[in-house]
Amino acid sequence: MAWQYNQQNVLAGEKREYGHAKLTFDQGGSSTPSVNMLFEDIPSGTDVWMSHGDKLSHLPESFSTIAKTDNAPFAGIAHNSNPYYGIQFHPEVEHTHHGKKILANFAVRICKARQHWTMDEFVVAEISRIRALVGQKGQVIGAVSGGVDSTVAAKLMNEAIGDRFHAVLVDNGLLRQNEAETVHQTLTSQLGINLTVVDASERFLAELKGVFEPEEKRKIIGRNFIEIFQETAKKIAREAAGSPNAGDIDWLLQGT
Repeated sequence: MAWQYNQQNVLAGEKREYGHAKLTFDQGGSSTPSVNMLFEDIPSGTDVWMSHGDKLSHLPESFSTIAKTDNAPFAGIAHNSNPYYGIQFHPEVEHTHHGKKILANFAVRICKARQHWTMDEFVVAEISRIRALVGQKGQVIGAVSGGVDSTVAAKLMNEAIGDRFHAVLVDNGLLRQNEAETVHQTLTSQLGINLTVVDASERFLAELKGVFEPEEKRKIIGRNFIEIFQETAKKIAREAAGSPNAGDIDWLLQGT
């Protein structure tokens, strides 16, 4: 933000600041009460987490300093009349004490965000959106790995359209021992997801044999995943012919 005002405001620091730092507040730079709203109810001298190699050399015009550390004289700045704030530490990490409070001050007190959102509301709204988007007969295929992202996406899709969602786990021969079996057990028995496991380990390993260049390996793996998905989608469509799930698979779920 300071760079946008004037590129000369930002310089390389004399030393990189990484790790814990004591943040002290300088609330005498402006007579405007809103300048200090970001650090309201936060004790001066609180621990914060730094990770930067640059720093401000000058305060942008119409801004005041509201916080500093030993190595960052402008660790926190605020515009004197507009709700513009800048900080040079990480409030989102656990190492920053009172980080959640700082974020709440910004989101709720400064930006006036409403605190009415819940995960239950999101799930209901997302299931409704999926049903409207996919329609009454639409079929969806999606890759799953057993990780959080793809599993949550798969569960949402399953709740929305049931067995018209076809989760696919491709065993490329590079998984951890028994990982494919564990993921299959979790997604089918515990979460009720319609899952197809494709054992393509021999196919992947045969094509990767003797290949040492990482970029070439990436391309081989990517191409085979695409080809296997296309083949699997056609197979699922053939097997579903004449059933309530009959129809082409027109949608791809990207879970990560």
